[in-house]
Amino acid sequence: MDNQEATSYLTQFVGKTLRIYSTDGRIFVGQMKCTDRDRNVILALTHEYRHPSEAAIKKAIQESGNPATQVPLTSRYVGLVVVPGQYITRIEYEEGQFNRDGVVP
Repeated sequence: MDNQEATSYLTQFVGKTLRIYSTDGRIFVGQMKCTDRDRNVILALTHEYRHPSEAAIKKAIQESGNPATQVPLTSRYVGLVVVPGQYITRIEYEEGQFNRDGVVP
């Protein structure tokens, strides 16, 4: 898909809540405000999620004594954010926002 096609496709998500995965492992969840020809995405009311560090995982395992202990993602509120298109690996949308034709109403 070229940049013009990608930009056209992304504009249908304006005002919808998206989950955007980046190449560095972060996940951004927020309301899409706009995109541009380079597929950069601006999100509002955004939370950033990161995978726990190795040290945090080791500490949780030591404290619980269970090697299968699950450690939650760390999060913080970042508000308005620009996610550069070149670093986006995946975009997900909230279920139930598409009509029967697969188009956002």
